[in-house]
Amino acid sequence: MTTNSYFSENTLEELIEEIQYVYRSDDRPWIIGYSGGKDSTTVVELVYKMLLGLPDWQRHKMVYIVSSDTRIENPLIKIYLSKLNEMIGEAAERDGLPLKTAIVQPPADNSFWANVIGRGFPTPKVTGTFRWCTDRLKINPSAEFIRDIIKKESTEVVVVLGVRKAESIARKRRIEGRELANRVMNRHETIKGAYVYNPIVELTTEDVWDVLFQMDGGQTPWGSNNNELASLYSDADSGECPFADMNAGGQTQTCGNSRFGCWVCTVVKEDKSLNGFIKSGHRELIPLADFRKWLISIRNDEDKREKKRRDGTVYKMKTGEMGYGPFTWEARQLILTKLLETQEKMGYELISMDELKAIDEIWDAELDLSRRTLVELYKNKTGQKLPWYQYKKPLIDAETVAELERLAAEHEIPFDLVRNIILSVYQNKNFSNQRKMREALERLLNQQWLHHEVLEEIEDENR
Repeated sequence: MTTNSYFSENTLEELIEEIQYVYRSDDRPWIIGYSGGKDSTTVVELVYKMLLGLPDWQRHKMVYIVSSDTRIENPLIKIYLSKLNEMIGEAAERDGLPLKTAIVQPPADNSFWANVIGRGFPTPKVTGTFRWCTDRLKINPSAEFIRDIIKKESTEVVVVLGVRKAESIARKRRIEGRELANRVMNRHETIKGAYVYNPIVELTTEDVWDVLFQMDGGQTPWGSNNNELASLYSDADSGECPFADMNAGGQTQTCGNSRFGCWVCTVVKEDKSLNGFIKSGHRELIPLADFRKWLISIRNDEDKREKKRRDGTVYKMKTGEMGYGPFTWEARQLILTKLLETQEKMGYELISMDELKAIDEIWDAELDLSRRTLVELYKNKTGQKLPWYQYKKPLIDAETVAELERLAAEHEIPFDLVRNIILSVYQNKNFSNQRKMREALERLLNQQWLHHEVLEEIEDENR
């Protein structure tokens, strides 16, 4: 046991007694963030043991165990986490404990693929800038679950996290900076009506593993064995990605460079956990690593990026060239094609039907006059028809689209503008107030990308 071990001065029984004391001290439901990693597993196991040690009449409030599935989790971790959630839920019902498990996801129309393939969002940079994904995929779904419980229970809640000071100096400072004097709990930084309790905050990494293997020789109360968890760490040579939170400075506390995380994450140059699994023998994950490498490689390919932002604004880079916007529609189709190919190689779902449906609807609203591009792409690539294949009717037939493209070129009008006007008219045609359609058209006609050359000339003349 290390000299700075929590257990140098405290016992495991005393830790469970503290958790029991906090649980019994009020009527606020608990919500445990469970990632399946060592720290959150320790918290869940300690709380489960604590509940087992209470008489029925003292188990007076619910404990919700919530896991976050970003929809792009490493398959091995996702399978493991789903299995454990099911086991914990079934065991709690068997043991008569007031404990429920849940897995939250981002909505299909705001998933990683809906934003990258549907809306063309460029993937986050390796430097970590333009990191639009963490809030959408991890923080918001979890926060929404917490708010729903607050509303449902009509009370404040306590969010129980497996966060430890020993994990890093930076995290230790953040935790200590948020602690209230003489208080076990902190106010949640972003969710009104929520408090945060970190029961294992003082434990070292060695302490955590000791707890996981000291209690019943590694056997969990719900029937799994922590040797399986240790094996995952060994294979990945990595750590875990805990339930995300937001600190006072607005920075997210999420995966570092060597933690379990999204298999397609482009923030890290090397996905150590994914590569670790492959090196340890999980060669079925190679297609994921290959796809991730390819996706990173096309991020700054000028042929695959628009020269305007989604809102029509433009900017220049330091080189004087026009700055990049979203992925082009052709690039988005290519990404979907490659993803479907990877999915076929894996024999594992990488993009769900509801995400495909969401992307199809985004393309219909923003890009696709034919309304057939996605369903035909899917059919050609997989040999299968999507459930809504036969219901997709073109907004304008192919011959008319070709003629519009010819006329636009002849009169030097960007076809993007022609297409956007047609789609805007279609989307606003049923409003009885014609002002909506007029304002929508005015916004399109006044977008910066249409006039930036004229505006530059005016600026040059005024200099």
